[in-house]
Amino acid sequence: MSVRGRAFIAGAFEHPRRTIPDRTVAQVHAEVAAGALADAGLTFADVDGYLCAGDAPGFGPLSMAEYMGISPTHVDSTETGGSSYIVHVQHAAEAIAAGHCRVALVTLAGLPRSSGTGIAGAGRFGSSPEVHFENHFGMSIVAGYAMAARRHMHEFGTTSEQLAEIKVAASTHAQHNPDAFLRDVVTIDDVMSSRMVADPLHMLDCCVVTDGGGALVVVAPEVARSLQRHCVPILGTGTGVKHVDNGRIDLTHTAAVHSGPRAFAEAGVTPADIDYASIYDSFTITVLVALEDLGFCPKGKGGRFVADGALQAPFGRLPFNTDGGGLCNNHPGNRGGITKVVEAVRQLRGEAHSAVQVPGCEIALVHGTGGNLATRMGSSTLILGSSL
Repeated sequence: MSVRGRAFIAGAFEHPRRTIPDRTVAQVHAEVAAGALADAGLTFADVDGYLCAGDAPGFGPLSMAEYMGISPTHVDSTETGGSSYIVHVQHAAEAIAAGHCRVALVTLAGLPRSSGTGIAGAGRFGSSPEVHFENHFGMSIVAGYAMAARRHMHEFGTTSEQLAEIKVAASTHAQHNPDAFLRDVVTIDDVMSSRMVADPLHMLDCCVVTDGGGALVVVAPEVARSLQRHCVPILGTGTGVKHVDNGRIDLTHTAAVHSGPRAFAEAGVTPADIDYASIYDSFTITVLVALEDLGFCPKGKGGRFVADGALQAPFGRLPFNTDGGGLCNNHPGNRGGITKVVEAVRQLRGEAHSAVQVPGCEIALVHGTGGNLATRMGSSTLILGSSL
């Protein structure tokens, strides 16, 4: 069953704060939910579907449904790390198409910066069945991404300067976002001279750690028609998983090689049709490999593709992450997927900052990455349109 045109994003909201010491995680969930519903012109009473991931406290959708006073007929607590919320949009669209709900609410919240709890999901990594076989050898999140980056450099001649182009583009956009955690524009030299975290990744190759959250409201076509808000149709979806396959792993590709083609096929478009891209940017290497795997350039040519301002809005070859992304804007709860959808909705509505709004933005791609690039990870891809 295709979900093309069978569900619309009616509301999108991003929490404006990056450090929130005076709220609980549940409160942030509720605040962003209220913001997204208000953006759509709906209320909590209209919600009959609710989706959240492992960042939600207590029993996830059960606890949060009571906390927010909603009575959903459909719930989903799928956990795929940072790509969870892209998966949730797909699942919400599928549930709506199947008639299980009409107004689905998706929320994310996290307080790693003010609480000092570190990387969200670390407990899941620590309790996973593979931990005793890998962690003794120094595997960590940043080490895994660094290993993938180093392998890409070895295979294809990718350079640290090329990775730095991605950070430069993100910072160029973030200067126009008053809520961005890092608003200073940086240069390639700035990235290269920043502290080495895990060779070859420098500090400025890494995403920020912030509090925050975001929410989306996905609705049925008949609900969309009844609203005054510009509702964004979901054109295509795709999800994929990649793991180490008992040691038979190629570090130079991700599960985007599975999720991307599925999303493009359902939407009936190609990479050449994409006007704007929201790409998960936990690290600069995450973006570069995703661009290759999604088909924007051949494998191994990502370094050349991102050079010379290709990712910079409004007139680059492929404007990306015009809010500053996880590299500069925010990474709430260390899960940046939902904010990628929020910025894509802004672009398709023509509501991004005027300095970075892509002219005539008709089709946008949103891509999420969860897990670890070098071990087991999941990718999810959405194709959204300004209209059907």
